[in-house]
Amino acid sequence: MTRMILCSCNRITEDEVRQAALAGAATVDAAYAGLGCEAQCGCCLDYAQEIIDDERRGCAGGMASSAVSGRKRAHLRLVRQQAA
Repeated sequence: MTRMILCSCNRITEDEVRQAALAGAATVDAAYAGLGCEAQCGCCLDYAQEIIDDERRGCAGGMASSAVSGRKRAHLRLVRQQAA
């Protein structure tokens, strides 16, 4: 399994979010709650939801999940600073 950190505030890995999605979490809030935490700064929310959606689509469509199949996607994110 990959040990890529998805949320540095809570030290949550991509694999933990994938497992939460496979266990039924449909939202980031539900996935994080299942892991005993909640979102902090919010920088991870879009990517975490993307992972959840991908995993749930894989389950519904009968396709192997990316965590199982080993396929990877390129991820580039533009993060904008919020005005104080």
